[in-house]
Amino acid sequence: MATEPSSTNNLARVLGPWMATAIVVGTVIGSGVFKKAQAVAERVDEFGPTLMIWVLGGVLALMGALVIAEIAILLPRAGGNYVYLREGYGRPFGFLWGWVEFWIIRSGSIAALASIFTDSLHDVIKHYRGVPITQEVLSFWPRQSITVITILVLASVNARGTRWGGLLQLFLTIVKVGSLLGLALLPFLYTAFTSDPTDIVTTANLLPWWPSNWETFRWSQLGGAMVGVLWAYHGWMNITPVAEEVRNPNRNIPRSLIIGTMLVTLLYVSVNYAYAMVVPRAEMAGLKNTAVATVFSAKLLGDVGLLLASGALMVSVFGSLNGNLLVGPRLLFAMARDGLAPKPLSRIHSKYETPWIAIMILASWSCVLIVGGAALTRSRFDEIQLFGYAIDPNIPAGKSLFDVITDFAMFGAISFETLAVSTIFVFRRRYPKSQVELPYRCWGYPIVPIVYIAVMGTVLANMFISQQMESMIGLGFIALGAIVYWRVFARR
Repeated sequence: MATEPSSTNNLARVLGPWMATAIVVGTVIGSGVFKKAQAVAERVDEFGPTLMIWVLGGVLALMGALVIAEIAILLPRAGGNYVYLREGYGRPFGFLWGWVEFWIIRSGSIAALASIFTDSLHDVIKHYRGVPITQEVLSFWPRQSITVITILVLASVNARGTRWGGLLQLFLTIVKVGSLLGLALLPFLYTAFTSDPTDIVTTANLLPWWPSNWETFRWSQLGGAMVGVLWAYHGWMNITPVAEEVRNPNRNIPRSLIIGTMLVTLLYVSVNYAYAMVVPRAEMAGLKNTAVATVFSAKLLGDVGLLLASGALMVSVFGSLNGNLLVGPRLLFAMARDGLAPKPLSRIHSKYETPWIAIMILASWSCVLIVGGAALTRSRFDEIQLFGYAIDPNIPAGKSLFDVITDFAMFGAISFETLAVSTIFVFRRRYPKSQVELPYRCWGYPIVPIVYIAVMGTVLANMFISQQMESMIGLGFIALGAIVYWRVFARR
């Protein structure tokens, strides 16, 4: 068993326990808690199932964290899931994760977060200019330009040092946790200090709690809503790509994963309960291009609330962007170090000690996704045939660029991250307790990983029903990666 990379081209361990936890919390809490409540309300009419899937998303993240924590201290190297899949199932699986992670998952996440940052900035500008929230001040393409510039600027900052990136992440995470606590408490504070609050804050918005007829309940719609919730929780694994840079990984990685996911779940459930008491579900479902948090705060605090919510969303997304640009390039670095990506991607800057080429490449491809996704929302195409399925490649009317990008990203993420969790069965057989002592072992093994894999497999299967285009294109892209591996890297 090897616990450290053999190459001398290693990254310095500079991330302490607070920064490690901030990476988990800060990269998970981005745009999802502000934005995805709309996608859930659009698919689910009752509040009980809505709250249930937000709780389930947190429970799944915690279960995954309990599993990955053991694997991460067994293999505390740069690359995260790439390392686990490579060591567990072989180089082809590691390569395919890297292929999908770079081209779609990580870059798509960065692109989606940056687009929400720009939308929030747009809301702030509208506030100062006295323009109604439903109108535009900046047209479509200028907003995309701001999104691209934001990504490139943050990439340049992260290329200048891991410690500085970690400290910035810690600061931004503290701010965003405080802002979410404020949102969760806002309806109760409004009720306490307003003489007649019932016209805005009301538990009547929570009705109906459950469907009147479960036989007619739209289970596939619930699965589609679950994909949106999983996006909001996506990123709980983000400490693992920088495991090589965490001090005392045996202690700090499990603690950061478990504490981080529990804190995020508490915040998400509390905030969505607060949303529901103020914004009726029908209204929430119609907020296609406006964050639910923005309307929620504006109802309670007027223009001040609009400004505060937009500012909170900007800070939250900024922090998540910073975290993704901090951890994401470590995959390219690890693959290049193993000969599964171009060698220059493994170079470490002589002064800043960061994989600066990998950082800039990831940022550049994310910018390409922004422009390409924007073009898709402005174009119409004919129906195509893929693997015998009739696929409509057009973006559904009214669907935002944010939802387009995140739906594509989540198919690959659910597929390979679930596969990475399953490697615990391989490692338990390879390194049994009788032969290898670890400071942490997964609680509830093997039930916890089995339940996690079963639930995520069900969500993935549902995507083939409710999001056929994203699923089939995702499969095709994975197949393309397999061809690239066997033609280029298999014999190296």
